Amino acid sequence: MKLLKDILYKVRIEQVVGSTNTAIEQIAFDSRKVVPFTAFVATRGTQVDGHDYIDKAIEAGASAIVCEEMPAERKEGVTYVRVQDAAEALGVLAANYHDHPSRKLKLIGITGTNGKTSTATLLFRLFRSLGYKCGLISTVEIRIGQRTIPSTHTTPDAVRLNELLAEMVSERVTHCFMEVSSHSVVQQRISGLEFAAGVFMNITHDHLDYHGTFAEYIKAKKRFFDLLPSTAFALVNADDPNSAVMLQNTKATKRSFAVRSMADHRARIVENQLTGLQLNIDGHDLYARLIGEFNASNLLAVYTTAILLGEAPLNVLTALSDLEPPRGRFQVVRSTGGILGIVDYAHTPDALKNVLATINEVCGANEQVITVVGCGGDRDKSKRPVMARIAAELSGHVVLTSDNPRSEDPAVILGEMRAGVSAGDQHRVWVNADRKEAIRQAVGMAKPGDVVLLAGKGHETYQEIKGVKHPFDDVAILKETLELLHK
Repeated sequence: MKLLKDILYKVRIEQVVGSTNTAIEQIAFDSRKVVPFTAFVATRGTQVDGHDYIDKAIEAGASAIVCEEMPAERKEGVTYVRVQDAAEALGVLAANYHDHPSRKLKLIGITGTNGKTSTATLLFRLFRSLGYKCGLISTVEIRIGQRTIPSTHTTPDAVRLNELLAEMVSERVTHCFMEVSSHSVVQQRISGLEFAAGVFMNITHDHLDYHGTFAEYIKAKKRFFDLLPSTAFALVNADDPNSAVMLQNTKATKRSFAVRSMADHRARIVENQLTGLQLNIDGHDLYARLIGEFNASNLLAVYTTAILLGEAPLNVLTALSDLEPPRGRFQVVRSTGGILGIVDYAHTPDALKNVLATINEVCGANEQVITVVGCGGDRDKSKRPVMARIAAELSGHVVLTSDNPRSEDPAVILGEMRAGVSAGDQHRVWVNADRKEAIRQAVGMAKPGDVVLLAGKGHETYQEIKGVKHPFDDVAILKETLELLHK
């Protein structure tokens, strides 16, 4: 239990009505989670305004209301605090309530359109292999030491974040590697957190359904680096033309890495095969089990982050050579019949292009790539024709299918995708809205030596249709289909 006055420290307050000596036992921004002695924060979301639920929160026992607009009628015994920005205040309140857990471990935030999950997961595995007790907050899972917690968002809300970090501190976690999404920055979910480092991977076409323009998307990523303290370091991928933008206003120490450009830390690809990568990083040789230039960049980001956190280069390189790729990130599935399956989360044009370019680079002249790809419903529609065009240009055959159609009609999504395929490539493109049948169709077309790529869902084990999540696992279905058709 804390006093309200103690958890209001550094909140930008404009007005207080009532006593700040009131006891607080939890913080909530969802009125359904309010119990007696709750500080209810009325945040404004894209679809719901917390101010509309203040009365319900008080009925449930809230003893304090934090809001941007004072209610016309105020209840006796309840303290009201008017603030400039309720979403920002929520993060500060949560951090204060849990005694600032982000300051008691090294919190490293990884942001970018592609590579966040792979880099965060590889960092978690690397530091664990180096003997540290680590935490991971990612799209795929949340880890506290050996314990795994299912993940529902790339970056959890501010209350949940501080709860997780507090659990990590109590279990003596020393490092936490966390994906930082652009949504979380705009929605102030990272407000109140203190990062030891920020890592920028890249920025490409995505999330324009939310941000509106690419400029706003860049601005959201940049804000994360603007917020870093002077005690932190900001590490950026110099191969991305927007990396310099990220560093413009940061107070953190600036560092860079690159595979194709000049940077503080560089990697050169010596060999790139389906068995793995041979790299030269800062003059040191590394053989890794990961494949492709995009993974060379991910590995370099991991190596550089570890070095900047004080680890010895030789120890880092030795540990990196043993790491496996995260689930659903260029995950290889082999058949006894000689067909290679690859499952990858590539759900943006740039990610799909990178994956297909990597496969084509390591394939022989007589081997073809057969790609199964879809686009999610209720998301950025402008990338649909682009992704289909890229798939057609870089594959021998393409089967367009459903991803997570959500509330949209799959036929409409597939029509918008197919519209992006050139007239000359249309004869190599099929449409099959049933993803399981689409996978079967692709595997049926393959011959020994060919590669079947399932793109878009990666680690996900469900397919969301009309608000219902149905069990669906690309990896499991691909294994089953390869076994059935190519023993």
